Amino acid sequence: MALAAGTRLGPYEIVAPLGAGGMGEVYRAKDTRLGRDVAVKVLPSHLSASAEVRARFEREARAVSSLNHPHICTLHDVGREGDTDYLVMELVDGETLAERLARGALPLADVLRIGGQIADALNRAHRAGVVHRDLKPGNVMLTKTGAKLLDFGLAAAARPADAASSAGALTNMPTMTSPLTTNGMIIGTLAYMAPEQLEGRRPTRAPTSGRSAAFSMRWRRAGARSKAPARRA
Repeated sequence: MALAAGTRLGPYEIVAPLGAGGMGEVYRAKDTRLGRDVAVKVLPSHLSASAEVRARFEREARAVSSLNHPHICTLHDVGREGDTDYLVMELVDGETLAERLARGALPLADVLRIGGQIADALNRAHRAGVVHRDLKPGNVMLTKTGAKLLDFGLAAAARPADAASSAGALTNMPTMTSPLTTNGMIIGTLAYMAPEQLEGRRPTRAPTSGRSAAFSMRWRRAGARSKAPARRA
């Protein structure tokens, strides 16, 4: 259920809804201690009841908090109020790359600039052992100071424990929006997945490697169609 304006989560007062994603609902809020505007991502109550999902929520917090980069949305805090788990993140004003592309293709200079900024952000994350798992135009915010990579809701530390939950056949996938990575499930957005993700291949290095991210970025650059090319025999 959506949170009403004025609802308090610890020291954070909800102002208005901003949107929703695979890992929860996002709200504009006021940090009453520091007097700043923030974004609060709330894990839905029906998911928060699951210990497994809450564990993933906590992994997200640890993964994002390890990153410090001008083109990655900053995590400020994590907390729990009653039965509600939440993340407090930098409030990023602007429009998403998806919204911009809906108006037409980007000039080449903008493609190179935005692509370079996101590539630099991903390089920082991958060096820290963190993968995004859902890189797409809707998770890139365009601001006055440059691009910002949003929503590591599908991120996970790239270590053997996480790699063990590899994807299986596409036909075994119960839902495309489930936040959990389990056997027989593929996580992400179909139109922006690299071929090896769709085929459920076991990675030779870190899960969902940088090559997968590069595929997502190159395929959607400058307003390319979202339908992936057919695989040739």
